Amino acid sequence: MFNHKFGIEIEFTGVTREKAAHITAELLGGEIIAQEVGYYGTWKIQAPDGRVWQMTYDGSIECQRKERVRALGTNRTAFTQKVSAGKEYSVELVSPILTYEKDIKTIQELVRRLRKAGAFANNKCGIHIHLDNTGHTPRSIRNFINIIASKNDLFYKALQIPEERVQYCKKMDSILVEKMNKRKSKTMDAVEKIWYEGYSDATNYRYHRSRYHFLNLHSFFTGHRTIELRGFNAADENGNLHAGKVRSYIVLALALNHQALAQKSASARKPQTENEKFAMRTYLNRIGFIGDDFKACREHLTSHLGGSAAWRFRCA
Repeated sequence: MFNHKFGIEIEFTGVTREKAAHITAELLGGEIIAQEVGYYGTWKIQAPDGRVWQMTYDGSIECQRKERVRALGTNRTAFTQKVSAGKEYSVELVSPILTYEKDIKTIQELVRRLRKAGAFANNKCGIHIHLDNTGHTPRSIRNFINIIASKNDLFYKALQIPEERVQYCKKMDSILVEKMNKRKSKTMDAVEKIWYEGYSDATNYRYHRSRYHFLNLHSFFTGHRTIELRGFNAADENGNLHAGKVRSYIVLALALNHQALAQKSASARKPQTENEKFAMRTYLNRIGFIGDDFKACREHLTSHLGGSAAWRFRCA
């Protein structure tokens, strides 16, 4: 499952795009080749291998920074609070095309350095993972839709998607799922037609409303032709960027992609819910989260679920 290419977008604030660009250039041993380009004020960093990383503006991010303050009328030690900041503190890291084996350590180290420099995420910040479309067919796309539909509730609770971001990563539409499974389209053109049914927007519009789902296929039918997963948080419970969580999300995205490609069929039926943690653990094991290498990933993806990971039913 780690053979497929991907890209990642990580939204954060707390540092400026300029500072984030310099941190990235230093880590990669690259150079900044563009500054404040275009409407989005994009900074571009070219790595020695020729790939270009970007730090760009995103209007959905709540811009903040940390400020050290001292309680009035006291000599108490200064503490840090988050305050509003200018648009230069809206930062979306956009990676080039990546591979897991070659690039996962770089992504994690970059997240750690940005965090150390003051970057953090709030409830308006998320992570989007774009998956290579290689090998996908109408069958595998239908599989992907069914996999996400069956795990809608489990994923939303496990990933702790805040209310502020739900409008940008909605659950799978049950009507769409029903149409896909009833028609069992044999061509991509037919699958695409079903995806856009009910929308009045021009399908070539970049910000088409259909894109704002956990599973976004608008990006598959237009633009870079990638499958996008949009339901990941950029930070831990305290608002800190978390390299381990980022790795867990990438592994999950790659595993879901592999499952959709490999299985002959997938059901949209929801799993048992009386023990969420057990349901998620067994599912993760089934799609490849096996062994000590993925222990931390399993913990990140089950920590917010109720129940026991060891036993489906409690002993009386």
